[in-house]
Amino acid sequence: MEKQADEAIPEVPGEPGAPLLHRDVVIIGAGFAGLACAKKLGGSAVSVLVVDRHNYHLFQPLLYQVATAALSPADITEPIRKILSPYANVDVAMDVPVQVDTGARVVRFANVPAVHYRCLVLATGSEYNYFGRDEWKAVAPGLKTIDDAREIRSRLLRNFEDAETCTDPVRQRMLMTTAVIGGGPTGVEMAGSIAELARWTLARDFRHIDPTQARTLLVEGGPRLLSAFPEELSHYARSQLERLGVTVLLGRNVENVTASGITVCGEDIPAALTVWGAGIRATPIAELIGVAADRVGRIRVAANLAVDELADVYALGDIALLEQDGSPLPALAQVAKQQGEHLGANLERALIDGVPVPEFRFDNRGNTAVIGRNAAVFDFGKRRMKGRLAWFLWALIHVYLLVGFQKRLLVTMQWVWRYFTYQRGARIIR
Repeated sequence: MEKQADEAIPEVPGEPGAPLLHRDVVIIGAGFAGLACAKKLGGSAVSVLVVDRHNYHLFQPLLYQVATAALSPADITEPIRKILSPYANVDVAMDVPVQVDTGARVVRFANVPAVHYRCLVLATGSEYNYFGRDEWKAVAPGLKTIDDAREIRSRLLRNFEDAETCTDPVRQRMLMTTAVIGGGPTGVEMAGSIAELARWTLARDFRHIDPTQARTLLVEGGPRLLSAFPEELSHYARSQLERLGVTVLLGRNVENVTASGITVCGEDIPAALTVWGAGIRATPIAELIGVAADRVGRIRVAANLAVDELADVYALGDIALLEQDGSPLPALAQVAKQQGEHLGANLERALIDGVPVPEFRFDNRGNTAVIGRNAAVFDFGKRRMKGRLAWFLWALIHVYLLVGFQKRLLVTMQWVWRYFTYQRGARIIR
């Protein structure tokens, strides 16, 4: 199919004579949901514009490995244009929306020309929720972007470098202490990876400190880790982390976070680095389209993923509030990807033939978290798996989900090398 030429719309309310581009579908966000939707629409009879603030797609489930020097950013990113280049009907722009007029069906961006759409798909993802203490963000970075991962990696490695030359034992102990806030999959994976980095990789490299004595704390306000998993797997995760030397603090609320440590239930704990993973909220896209959101910013959608009370506007992934079997669907990559594929597979018929988009039904293919070397958990609903086999399955699935054969091969080779040598190659302090 030949690419549809830009169609100028002569006038839009409030901006007489302003030239606009026309696209049948505008997708804002190229994460798992937006990219899956665009790929399903690729090669169809509708014109598509994908807009993202970055020029790359990020495989977020492996971002913690960039933060702990196991992988480099290039290993888990792929240019959006490259991914969508086979589809002549799909255009890509690097920008952010600044105004959405759902009445006129116009999206205005910071840099690219405004676009008139027939259908708008919102898939802008989520950000970390600091629960009203946004000042903590500067001293306790989350793990949502490449910049976050690079900052955490640099600070983590720099702390060991500073500890090597520090003559004050109290400060040296503080420099070798890392606190991870939040006992969900991100917190568990991050704490385990930091402990492995210190115990097995850095232990050989320093002369005046013993990295195996580094302290990693995992603080969770609830009664157990991995609260979305069965208790059996939660207990296994805790035991494996403690075998790695991680100190797990459950039922403890964080009261303050500073550059030099955290306060937990009235106790000040010195720590040179704090990593935040205690909860997420949707990006503030609801304000842009003028609809109400829940307490974490999600937009309520109908069973077919359409935004309530707005014509031809859909919300996917972490920003969408959709209940299934009495509970909201979780903010997982597999949920976002399935929603994107479902919508993308049905939008062409909806736009051309007027056939309504059918209801979406999430097919749970298992929830997983990796704790460390040879240790992971898998929850398939009726079946559960833990240990070495779960770890191997986790690795297999994550390699398969990476975009592009080259990325899969590179990551596999690095993991094999790391498994047998206990080394990590991306130990760069910027």
